[in-house]
Amino acid sequence: MIHKIKLVFNLLKNMGLRYVLFRIYYAISTKLGWQKKAFPINPEFKTFITLEEWKNNLSPFFFYGKDIHKLPKNRDEKLKSTFQKIENGTFTFFSKQELSLGKHYDWITNPITNHKYDISKHWSEIQDISLDAGDIKFVWEKARFSFLYDVIRYDYHFDEDQSQLVFNEIKDFIAKNPINQGPNYKCSQEISLRVLNWTFALYYYKNSENLNETLYQEIMNSIYWQLHHVYNNIHFSRIAVRNNHAITETLMLYLSAKLFPFMADTKKWSIKGKKWFEQEVEYQIYKDGTFLQYSMNYHRVTVQLLTWAIQLSKLNNEKFKPVVYDRAEKSLSFLETCLDPVSGELPNYGSNDGALFFKLTNKDYRNYKSQLDDLRLALGNKYYYKSESQFWYGFKNEKQVNNIQIPDINVFDKGGYYIIKDQDVKTFIRCGKYKDRPAQSDNLHLDIWVNGNNILRDSGSYKYNTEKELINFFNGCEGHNTVGIEGENQMLKGSRFIWYNWVKYAKATLIKKQDNYIFNGEIKAFKNLGNNIFHNRRVEKPVSKNIWSVTDEFKNTNNFTKNQYWHINPEFLDKITIETTDATGNKLNPLIEEKYFSSYYGVKEKSIRLTFATKTNTFNTEIKIKL
Repeated sequence: MIHKIKLVFNLLKNMGLRYVLFRIYYAISTKLGWQKKAFPINPEFKTFITLEEWKNNLSPFFFYGKDIHKLPKNRDEKLKSTFQKIENGTFTFFSKQELSLGKHYDWITNPITNHKYDISKHWSEIQDISLDAGDIKFVWEKARFSFLYDVIRYDYHFDEDQSQLVFNEIKDFIAKNPINQGPNYKCSQEISLRVLNWTFALYYYKNSENLNETLYQEIMNSIYWQLHHVYNNIHFSRIAVRNNHAITETLMLYLSAKLFPFMADTKKWSIKGKKWFEQEVEYQIYKDGTFLQYSMNYHRVTVQLLTWAIQLSKLNNEKFKPVVYDRAEKSLSFLETCLDPVSGELPNYGSNDGALFFKLTNKDYRNYKSQLDDLRLALGNKYYYKSESQFWYGFKNEKQVNNIQIPDINVFDKGGYYIIKDQDVKTFIRCGKYKDRPAQSDNLHLDIWVNGNNILRDSGSYKYNTEKELINFFNGCEGHNTVGIEGENQMLKGSRFIWYNWVKYAKATLIKKQDNYIFNGEIKAFKNLGNNIFHNRRVEKPVSKNIWSVTDEFKNTNNFTKNQYWHINPEFLDKITIETTDATGNKLNPLIEEKYFSSYYGVKEKSIRLTFATKTNTFNTEIKIKL
């Protein structure tokens, strides 16, 4: 009982009274069946306008039909292979893992565990966390319909009509997923993405003979009730979740009247959606352009949503508040500073669920260049790298500009990121306090990139619903290039996405002094071990030399054992040396272990970790990379 009281107190302290009260209200309303009244099953069939009326009065969109402005045809074999797999029932999950669902998938079976959800249940009765069912994201993945972009792009480049395949999939989903029933109505973000992706397909195939009146009316009825669901459940995302889910859903509501003006309710939904979207962007993207989810991938999710928002508002002759454009520009500045220009990748930092909502190129998921350029084009018709995606968004009069100029010293203190750019070498350091929910216990993590290669790297996040041991590894200190004490994390892990004892004190500086870059950062953490424990990390790097001197010092840790972790890309094991001594000058011998690295959601591969241990209060480490 005392333990539960402490957990509630921690929630109140970290998440706030509004969050706690809403979660209590939401749990009670679900238990009492109120959700079933607000989100009815078997609702009345809604009809609006005819297919012909819709085609004759199309709302502004990126394109109209198959005439994509100036996009050259490119019969890419990789795209062809991807399409052929989709055609035969094999889909790419989370941008990497190929799974065969077959041609007659039921939309409700987890392909990993074979658990079949009960489609007769109201969505509020569906458990989204269950060890028996497995990760529900494996059910949601196909149902968000992002695979349509590969089909549509294949259709365009190979001059084939794949409208029957696309509309059969949409029709099959509608038939097998009754409104507000089953797992695919559990998450409003998934619903929002599904509607956006269906809309993309409708505009491309607007003149297809496979889009008949009956099907059109079925799709519009389904879209209406899905939008109804998003609107009536929006406060769950805005209060209980408050992350990219809320940005996706509020954007969908704003666009509802732009894309479906003939639906009477969308005018109200759109007005509120726009206001909420502006509020979420201002709150979630900090003033320095960093993002409240502390995740490179989720920041890219937001970048793609901003691209849709800004481009479609422009096409509709509307504008957002200035803060939306400011935070969009600042996001580009931050992400481009972290970007490795050779590989196009960002550090594998923070939660990474493989999300790439609108896949409009053949580039690997870890390559961020085109998505950043798409937002840049939406903001000002400028781009750095030529990409197919810019044609799909309907950008015109665009101008290519020179490569990005990044300073050598870069400080983003609101989010807590410090980046050194020394020619083709990037040093990425995390040191931040939390005003919003932490994702991982990874403060003072150090990432090193040399000539496009991530030598010292973040282990990733693997899965959100898996064995406790793996969750603790990927989310905790052990999965990062930082230090743990007595096997404990900097913060106390709670259930699912919850952390307690947030790091509230963190300060750092990054300067260039003579021929050295010097980072100095300190956090107050490990509260479950003591109330006044400090960890200071100092990193020095000589200009133009691939040498890093790292000093870790601790205060008030008594005789605790400290473990210093270094995760090395095995491909470069012979290119790196790490030597460490303790406070007395004794050389420490590392424990060399085979651990895990996850670059893509649900996929883990073998990696190498060096662990140094001491009971003294200091690690003195020298890292050398010959590359």
